Amino acid sequence: MVMDNNDEIITVPSAGGTAKKEKDLAKPATLSVLDQLKAEISKEVTRPDIEMLVPEREGVALRFSPNITNEQLKAWRRNSTNRKTDELDSIKFSCYVVGQTLAGIYFNDELVEDENGFAVNFASPEILEMTNTTRPLPDAIRAFFAVDPHLESAAIKILDYAGYGDEIDAEDPTKG
Repeated sequence: MVMDNNDEIITVPSAGGTAKKEKDLAKPATLSVLDQLKAEISKEVTRPDIEMLVPEREGVALRFSPNITNEQLKAWRRNSTNRKTDELDSIKFSCYVVGQTLAGIYFNDELVEDENGFAVNFASPEILEMTNTTRPLPDAIRAFFAVDPHLESAAIKILDYAGYGDEIDAEDPTKG
């Protein structure tokens, strides 16, 4: 049962047999600053999903989870780097970002599912068939977007929402 400030306050006898006063029950327990910090740090931190339209595909939108760890980012960079030239293939990197963060493909605001009710993704046989490709990365993703700059822009936007483009302001403790 959820109670709010408008609900009656119920008193419960304590172990000693006396009831707590209503005003004592209404007061929230005062937490120390350390306890408040512990409570804040114990919270799970996730970024909300983002949705983007695919510019050259009318009615097509993609939903992404921008919760990307540094380890994932390093692996995608490593997998996208030419071993001989040590040059990053930006399209392949963009495909990793887009493909690995995809949370859903939408058409006319409806989640696209296969015949078993599972959300399709770039590795789904249906998407591979639609794009006339055999590999999800980079082929199907690239064909799905159809325009390389749009693919790269989507990856940059996902990384921005993940926080990799954020600036963190420094506070001067001497200014009040």
